[in-house]
Amino acid sequence: MKPTDLRGILQYIPRFREKTFIISIDGAIVTDENFANILLDVAVLRSLNIRVVLAHGAAAQVKALADEQHVKASDLDGSGVTDAETLKLALTAANRLTHEILEGLSANDLRAASSNAVTAHPLGIIQGVDHLFTGKVERIDVDLLQTLLSQGIVPVIPPLGFDGDGKTYRVNSDSVAVAVADALKAIKLIYITSYDGLIHQGELIRQLLVADLNAMLQKPGFAPEMVSKARHAAAACNAGVQRVHIINGRVDEGLLAEVFSNEGIGTLIYANEYQQVRPAKKKDIRSIQMLTKNSVESAELLKRTRTTIEKQLNDYYIFEIDRNPVACVALHIYPEFKKGELACLYVSPSHENQGIGQKLLQFAENKARESGLNELLALSTQAFTYFQSKGGFSEGTPDDLPPVRREKYDQSGRNSKVLVKRLVKT
Repeated sequence: MKPTDLRGILQYIPRFREKTFIISIDGAIVTDENFANILLDVAVLRSLNIRVVLAHGAAAQVKALADEQHVKASDLDGSGVTDAETLKLALTAANRLTHEILEGLSANDLRAASSNAVTAHPLGIIQGVDHLFTGKVERIDVDLLQTLLSQGIVPVIPPLGFDGDGKTYRVNSDSVAVAVADALKAIKLIYITSYDGLIHQGELIRQLLVADLNAMLQKPGFAPEMVSKARHAAAACNAGVQRVHIINGRVDEGLLAEVFSNEGIGTLIYANEYQQVRPAKKKDIRSIQMLTKNSVESAELLKRTRTTIEKQLNDYYIFEIDRNPVACVALHIYPEFKKGELACLYVSPSHENQGIGQKLLQFAENKARESGLNELLALSTQAFTYFQSKGGFSEGTPDDLPPVRREKYDQSGRNSKVLVKRLVKT
């Protein structure tokens, strides 16, 4: 691990310490060869005093058992009709998987316990169809789970629910995870699946506000196997869970990469607008230099020393996600000429194509208007078409630059294109 990787992880630890994560693992992932690595990642989370609850599905195992016994399962994932034979398959599959998870956690020196924390009642008759032994979560035994967590024990929750009469019901693991996350006031719900995240109309969603997901769920677009995760991710955020992640459990160290990095590896659904543009601070200077390093090396951006940035720090703004800088921009103002220069616009490659650049363009333009400027300038050697198409700039000449800026332009020898946007009062 590089020191920079460790620094990246360290910034998250104060926010996550003593907080609760719910990790919901599909049955197909529990039997995948990478599952041992996932449990190692769980051990890392526990070592950082993050409280972890594991819930798991069993659909893949129910199907395998049905094939092995030459019977037809009435339902695989606990969302349809569960007949008596399928309930037996679900009990066998869930108990085997729970035991396997307990073994794996024990191998990583983690104490764990299976619990009957899910109280369920029959899903009942829906549109004339009796769902038999399919259950719906009624409540979560919060006291039991909190007692286990306070003792450093990882609760393992199977996709089964129990009523007060000793009956067992097959419940959907996605819905169990939402109920547990809501009951324990978890800050994260992480679904570990066999696909890369939510794919909508063929495109992988990296980050999405829950309000937007709610709207998308009203129309076709998600593959059938992703609808449950999408609906339950929305339900969790609507219930108050701050972040829901959907990741591929076959990616080595994927859980840690998702939790401890800005870009993650899968899909993040968030319950509130967690992005913001703010004035840069002295501690951001290093971030600005690291963000723009590759563009400076490719001569796309002008090199700026720490001293140079510090002298003009009031001109810089940071676009951050969850308090981590992912983009920057500067607005240098020449008040006597009522002109401003939009400079140092850069978006991290991991956050490209999400509209962040345009947001910063608009932000700088708004700032320029607020400052009473009549004209916004930009200098570019490689991104001039972007400024023209996305920002509404037109090509100008070096004569459009204020004299002090023209002098620096001539000295640099970069021969940048000068772009101009007249600011109409609004």
